[in-house]
Amino acid sequence: MMSKRLFDLVFSTIGLILLAPLFVVIALWVKVDSCGPVFFRQVRVGQYGRPFRVHKFRTMQERQEISQLQITVGGDARITHSGAFLRKYKIDELPQLIDVFVGDMSIVGPRPEVPKYIALYPEGVRDIVLSVKPGITDRASLEFRHENEILAAASDPEDQYIKKILPAKQAYYIDYVKNRSLTKDIRIILQTFYLLFIRRH
Repeated sequence: MMSKRLFDLVFSTIGLILLAPLFVVIALWVKVDSCGPVFFRQVRVGQYGRPFRVHKFRTMQERQEISQLQITVGGDARITHSGAFLRKYKIDELPQLIDVFVGDMSIVGPRPEVPKYIALYPEGVRDIVLSVKPGITDRASLEFRHENEILAAASDPEDQYIKKILPAKQAYYIDYVKNRSLTKDIRIILQTFYLLFIRRH
Protein backbone atom coordinates (compact mmCIF):
# COMPACT_ATOMS: atom_id res chain seq x y z
CA MET A 1 0.00 0.00 0.00
CA MET A 2 1.21 3.49 -0.83
CA SER A 3 2.63 5.31 2.19
CA LYS A 4 1.04 8.55 3.35
CA ARG A 5 4.17 10.58 2.52
CA LEU A 6 4.38 9.11 -0.97
CA PHE A 7 0.68 9.80 -1.48
CA ASP A 8 1.17 13.40 -0.32
CA LEU A 9 4.19 13.87 -2.58
CA VAL A 10 2.44 12.47 -5.66
CA PHE A 11 -0.82 14.34 -4.96
CA SER A 12 0.90 17.68 -4.28
CA THR A 13 3.18 17.38 -7.32
CA ILE A 14 0.28 16.65 -9.67
CA GLY A 15 -1.81 19.36 -8.02
CA LEU A 16 0.89 22.01 -8.34
CA ILE A 17 1.48 21.16 -12.01
CA LEU A 18 -2.21 21.15 -12.94
CA LEU A 19 -3.01 24.25 -10.92
CA ALA A 20 0.00 26.30 -12.05
CA PRO A 21 -2.03 28.30 -14.65
CA LEU A 22 -4.73 29.00 -12.06
CA PHE A 23 -2.10 30.11 -9.55
CA VAL A 24 -0.78 32.65 -12.07
CA VAL A 25 -4.26 34.08 -12.67
CA ILE A 26 -5.01 34.29 -8.95
CA ALA A 27 -1.61 35.87 -8.25
CA LEU A 28 -2.30 38.59 -10.82
CA TRP A 29 -5.78 39.17 -9.36
CA VAL A 30 -4.44 39.50 -5.83
CA LYS A 31 -1.77 41.98 -6.96
CA VAL A 32 -4.20 44.09 -8.99
CA ASP A 33 -6.86 44.05 -6.27
CA SER A 34 -4.65 45.44 -3.48
CA CYS A 35 -1.06 46.36 -2.68
CA GLY A 36 1.11 43.71 -1.09
CA PRO A 37 2.60 40.27 -1.67
CA VAL A 38 0.74 37.45 -3.39
CA PHE A 39 1.23 35.04 -0.49
CA PHE A 40 0.38 35.46 3.17
CA ARG A 41 2.93 33.61 5.31
CA GLN A 42 2.08 32.94 8.93
CA VAL A 43 3.81 30.86 11.58
CA ARG A 44 1.88 27.71 12.43
CA VAL A 45 2.75 24.79 14.67
CA GLY A 46 3.61 21.61 12.82
CA GLN A 47 4.36 18.00 13.71
CA TYR A 48 6.09 17.54 17.09
CA GLY A 49 5.62 21.26 17.77
CA ARG A 50 7.99 22.43 15.03
CA PRO A 51 7.01 25.87 13.70
CA PHE A 52 6.74 26.52 9.98
CA ARG A 53 5.34 29.25 7.75
CA VAL A 54 2.19 28.22 5.93
CA HIS A 55 1.48 29.43 2.37
CA LYS A 56 -1.87 31.05 1.58
CA PHE A 57 -2.99 33.49 -1.07
CA ARG A 58 -3.24 36.88 0.62
CA THR A 59 -6.90 37.75 1.24
CA MET A 60 -6.54 40.83 3.45
CA GLN A 61 -5.12 44.31 3.15
CA GLU A 62 -1.38 43.96 3.75
CA ARG A 63 -1.17 46.44 6.63
CA GLN A 64 -4.03 44.65 8.37
CA GLU A 65 -2.87 41.04 8.00
CA ILE A 66 -1.07 41.23 11.36
CA SER A 67 -3.59 41.52 14.16
CA GLN A 68 -3.94 40.48 17.77
CA LEU A 69 -7.12 38.71 16.70
CA GLN A 70 -5.84 35.65 14.83
CA ILE A 71 -9.20 34.48 13.56
CA THR A 72 -11.42 36.04 10.91
CA VAL A 73 -15.17 36.43 10.95
CA GLY A 74 -17.77 36.92 8.23
CA GLY A 75 -17.79 40.46 6.88
CA ASP A 76 -14.32 41.23 8.28
CA ALA A 77 -13.39 44.67 6.91
CA ARG A 78 -9.79 43.54 6.41
CA ILE A 79 -10.78 41.13 3.62
CA THR A 80 -10.19 42.28 0.02
CA HIS A 81 -12.63 41.80 -2.87
CA SER A 82 -10.56 38.98 -4.32
CA GLY A 83 -10.04 37.59 -0.82
CA ALA A 84 -13.77 37.23 -0.22
CA PHE A 85 -14.08 34.99 -3.28
CA LEU A 86 -10.93 33.01 -2.52
CA ARG A 87 -12.08 32.39 1.05
CA LYS A 88 -15.60 31.37 0.02
CA TYR A 89 -14.28 28.47 -2.04
CA LYS A 90 -11.18 27.87 0.14
CA ILE A 91 -9.01 28.64 -2.88
CA ASP A 92 -6.70 30.69 -0.67
CA GLU A 93 -5.62 27.39 0.91
CA LEU A 94 -4.37 25.83 -2.35
CA PRO A 95 -0.79 27.13 -2.02
CA GLN A 96 -0.48 24.82 0.97
CA LEU A 97 0.25 22.17 -1.64
CA ILE A 98 3.73 23.73 -1.51
CA ASP A 99 3.88 22.97 2.21
CA VAL A 100 2.78 19.40 1.50
CA PHE A 101 5.41 19.03 -1.22
CA VAL A 102 8.26 20.16 1.06
CA GLY A 103 7.01 17.96 3.89
CA ASP A 104 5.68 20.47 6.43
CA MET A 105 2.07 19.41 5.89
CA SER A 106 -0.05 16.54 4.62
CA ILE A 107 -3.08 16.62 2.33
CA VAL A 108 -5.28 15.35 5.17
CA GLY A 109 -4.65 16.00 8.84
CA PRO A 110 -5.51 18.33 11.73
CA ARG A 111 -5.49 21.94 10.57
CA PRO A 112 -2.31 23.78 11.66
CA GLU A 113 -2.94 26.31 14.41
CA VAL A 114 -1.04 29.44 15.40
CA PRO A 115 1.12 29.12 18.55
CA LYS A 116 -1.35 31.26 20.54
CA TYR A 117 -4.10 28.65 20.29
CA ILE A 118 -1.85 25.60 20.46
CA ALA A 119 -0.78 26.88 23.88
CA LEU A 120 -4.40 26.50 25.01
CA TYR A 121 -4.56 22.80 24.16
CA PRO A 122 -4.57 20.44 27.15
CA GLU A 123 -1.16 18.77 27.25
CA GLY A 124 -2.45 15.28 26.45
CA VAL A 125 -4.50 16.56 23.55
CA ARG A 126 -1.60 18.62 22.22
CA ASP A 127 0.73 15.60 22.26
CA ILE A 128 -1.73 13.51 20.27
CA VAL A 129 -2.64 16.19 17.71
CA LEU A 130 0.98 17.20 17.08
CA SER A 131 2.09 13.59 16.63
CA VAL A 132 1.05 13.85 12.96
CA LYS A 133 1.61 16.43 10.24
CA PRO A 134 -1.08 19.10 9.94
CA GLY A 135 -3.26 18.92 6.85
CA ILE A 136 -4.99 21.05 4.25
CA THR A 137 -8.33 19.42 5.00
CA ASP A 138 -9.91 17.14 7.60
CA ARG A 139 -13.26 16.32 9.20
CA ALA A 140 -13.15 19.39 11.44
CA SER A 141 -12.63 21.63 8.41
CA LEU A 142 -15.69 20.13 6.76
CA GLU A 143 -17.88 20.32 9.83
CA PHE A 144 -16.84 23.93 10.50
CA ARG A 145 -16.66 25.11 6.90
CA HIS A 146 -19.02 27.96 7.89
CA GLU A 147 -16.91 28.91 10.89
CA ASN A 148 -16.61 32.55 9.80
CA GLU A 149 -20.38 32.96 9.86
CA ILE A 150 -20.64 31.26 13.25
CA LEU A 151 -18.05 33.60 14.71
CA ALA A 152 -19.67 36.64 13.10
CA ALA A 153 -22.87 35.91 15.03
CA ALA A 154 -21.06 35.73 18.37
CA SER A 155 -20.78 38.73 20.68
CA ASP A 156 -17.17 37.74 21.41
CA PRO A 157 -15.80 35.77 18.40
CA GLU A 158 -12.50 34.79 20.00
CA ASP A 159 -14.19 33.60 23.19
CA GLN A 160 -16.61 31.56 21.06
CA TYR A 161 -13.69 30.07 19.15
CA ILE A 162 -11.68 29.17 22.24
CA LYS A 163 -14.52 27.79 24.37
CA LYS A 164 -16.79 26.16 21.78
CA ILE A 165 -15.18 25.59 18.39
CA LEU A 166 -11.62 24.72 19.42
CA PRO A 167 -12.63 21.86 21.80
CA ALA A 168 -14.94 20.43 19.13
CA LYS A 169 -12.14 20.55 16.58
CA GLN A 170 -9.76 18.86 19.01
CA ALA A 171 -12.18 15.95 19.33
CA TYR A 172 -12.15 15.50 15.54
CA TYR A 173 -8.35 15.76 15.49
CA ILE A 174 -7.93 13.07 18.14
CA ASP A 175 -10.34 10.77 16.32
CA TYR A 176 -8.39 11.28 13.09
CA VAL A 177 -5.02 10.51 14.69
CA LYS A 178 -6.31 7.36 16.39
CA ASN A 179 -8.19 6.00 13.37
CA ARG A 180 -6.32 7.38 10.36
CA SER A 181 -5.79 5.41 7.19
CA LEU A 182 -5.09 6.19 3.54
CA THR A 183 -8.59 5.03 2.64
CA LYS A 184 -10.13 7.49 5.09
CA ASP A 185 -7.85 10.24 3.77
CA ILE A 186 -9.13 9.66 0.24
CA ARG A 187 -12.72 9.72 1.52
CA ILE A 188 -12.12 13.08 3.24
CA ILE A 189 -10.56 14.50 0.06
CA LEU A 190 -13.61 13.46 -1.97
CA GLN A 191 -15.96 14.89 0.67
CA THR A 192 -14.02 18.16 0.57
CA PHE A 193 -14.44 18.51 -3.20
CA TYR A 194 -18.12 17.64 -2.93
CA LEU A 195 -18.95 20.08 -0.14
CA LEU A 196 -16.91 22.98 -1.56
CA PHE A 197 -17.76 22.75 -5.23
CA ILE A 198 -20.98 20.76 -5.58
CA ARG A 199 -23.14 21.03 -2.47
CA ARG A 200 -21.66 24.33 -1.14
CA HIS A 201 -24.02 24.66 1.86
